[in-house]
Amino acid sequence: MGPIQSFDEFLGLLNRRRLMIAAIVLFGAIISVMIGASRTKTYETAAVIQVEMPVISGTAPGMVPQSASLLQGIEQRLTTRENLAAMIDRHGLFADLPGLTLDQKIFALRSAVQFQSVASAAPASFGVPNAVSALIISTRFPDGDQAARVANDFAQGILDMSVAQQASRARDTVAFFVEEEARISQEIVALEAELVAYKNDNPVARSSGTADERVTIETEIRSLMQNILAVRGERAALQAKDRLRETDRRRIEDLTAQEAVLQSQQEALQAQRDTLDAQGAQAPEVERTLSAYDRRLQQLQSQYELITARKAEAETALRLEQEQHAERFTLLERAIVPEYPTSGGGKKIAVAGTLASLVLALAIAFALDLMHPVLRSAAQMQRELDIRPVITIPDLALAHPPAEGALRRLWRRLSGHSPVQHN
Repeated sequence: MGPIQSFDEFLGLLNRRRLMIAAIVLFGAIISVMIGASRTKTYETAAVIQVEMPVISGTAPGMVPQSASLLQGIEQRLTTRENLAAMIDRHGLFADLPGLTLDQKIFALRSAVQFQSVASAAPASFGVPNAVSALIISTRFPDGDQAARVANDFAQGILDMSVAQQASRARDTVAFFVEEEARISQEIVALEAELVAYKNDNPVARSSGTADERVTIETEIRSLMQNILAVRGERAALQAKDRLRETDRRRIEDLTAQEAVLQSQQEALQAQRDTLDAQGAQAPEVERTLSAYDRRLQQLQSQYELITARKAEAETALRLEQEQHAERFTLLERAIVPEYPTSGGGKKIAVAGTLASLVLALAIAFALDLMHPVLRSAAQMQRELDIRPVITIPDLALAHPPAEGALRRLWRRLSGHSPVQHN
């Protein structure tokens, strides 16, 4: 610690440099008080909005809490440039700062407002977003009245937008599902008409028993062949006689006519069989087309059932909203004008500056003693030079020193230098 190694020596340092220490501390205290007094005071207040849960719980859109997403959308709309500029004009914010541009005022207003969501204590179900139980709107302004008015204005804006947006969302949801239901219904009707037209253009699609019909035709053809062979055999037997009677000749003519009829029937059945064979060749393609129609029709039916169920849920949500049974917001606590500033810190700055000035003054005094070391006591001489003085003679100012300048004398007194003695 150099020449200061005891409490008495430290007290001696304070006594020698008292004027300098007092001057530095006084100067630092004055500067600190001026800085603390020049700092702008800030007033903070808050408005609280409570989120009331739906009266009827369920999975419908109006029964599932959507406060988090709704509040986020409202906050984004309230903090747009247009809304903030309108609020600045409405409340006359920053009127005492004419040098600020509109963009700077909007940035300052955004920085002065804070939205804080309070999560609900109730556990959320699986797949359901966490609910919000309250929203705190905090504002910080140099004027307490402005802080309260801005916070209440934001709170009222949230209440108004929440009512309008929830009702509009419910109506839009119902209108959307009504349009979707009508569109899907029209697609189903059009697809069914297209399927009927395709079946009319493709006989294979209409006939479900083609294989059985072909078997029946084959059976009839074989029966006709047997009949034709029987007719031919009987006619050949009659023609083989040596003498044909008149009845035999008429019988032969009847058999010939009967054979012609049977052959025509056989040809008709063969033509019908060929037609069935040709249609059978087209059957796989027709089956694939019919399967595609069936799948598309089933998809539309499933969509129609889903849309119908969602429309019923949307209508329920709209009724809940109209009867005020859905999720809604209420103003739990209005922002009041704060009586005391929450920041500024003038007293703290003054105290901290004074303490810092005291530390600086002590450091300067100690540095001056190090720069100008002087043996001021017998203990210091014995410690530094290992010489024990026999006698100590005090400094006796018997003769007055010659006149010195006022500034020089002040410096000597502040720095602790003793005046030079002249004999």
